[in-house]
Amino acid sequence: MSYITTSDGCHIHYKDWGSGQPVVFSHGWPLNSDAWDVQMCLVAEHGFRAIAHDRRGHGRSTQTWTGNDMDTYADDLAHLVTELDLQDVVHVGHSTGGGEVVRHLGRHGTARASRAVLVGAVPPLMLRTADNPEGLPVEVFDRIREGVRGDRSQYYRDLGAPFYGANRPGSDVSDGTRDAFWLMGMQAGLKPALDCIAQFSETDFTEDLKKIDIPVLVAHGEDDQIVPVRAAAPKTARLLADATLKLYPGAPHGLTGDYQKAFDQDLLAFIRR
Repeated sequence: MSYITTSDGCHIHYKDWGSGQPVVFSHGWPLNSDAWDVQMCLVAEHGFRAIAHDRRGHGRSTQTWTGNDMDTYADDLAHLVTELDLQDVVHVGHSTGGGEVVRHLGRHGTARASRAVLVGAVPPLMLRTADNPEGLPVEVFDRIREGVRGDRSQYYRDLGAPFYGANRPGSDVSDGTRDAFWLMGMQAGLKPALDCIAQFSETDFTEDLKKIDIPVLVAHGEDDQIVPVRAAAPKTARLLADATLKLYPGAPHGLTGDYQKAFDQDLLAFIRR
């Protein structure tokens, strides 16, 4: 397997498929780069170089006790980009990975980037505050922490239902899809997983979004039960200099079924521009 080593000795696993303009994928919580396999194959088969890494603490990367914060996630992504000497990068981030992409571009600039795609992403801020009344109350995230700390295996098993909309009437989400979600979740370390909850819920990406000067596709399911759309995609699009907003009626948070097919088409169309 391929790894880079960060300045604090963390080993970051990554996959590197195909050749051409690089498309770098950042995954959601509590998953890993395997969540992007379908899209990696898709873009690689269409002449792009697909790269995806396991965030520190997740998957096959080092389970660090410290450094599980959004700035370090962004620095790790920057290290991957520079270590592989990537140019003209298209960054794609789902959920927490969308926050990682935004913080990376805000913190390290866009000199090596050409476009970005945010899908079901957490920016600008998930937590409800006086300035962000559309956000979710802190008690929602406290319950996530309690679930992960108390019985994370069962919690991840249960979380797969709202993640993919399997709790909605008429859902055809397979057991295999939910099993894969559970397996990836169980590969994340307990401490990094707990730390990441605060990072995806409490990080304010407003100033990062204002710094991004490249075209960005902002895609979101309108029935997202994990990152409710009203507090996310439309607000993100308004803060970006060059945003294309795409909302999918009835679509959940996780990429599956018809939602996945529609997003895949939009992803290819956007990166081919």
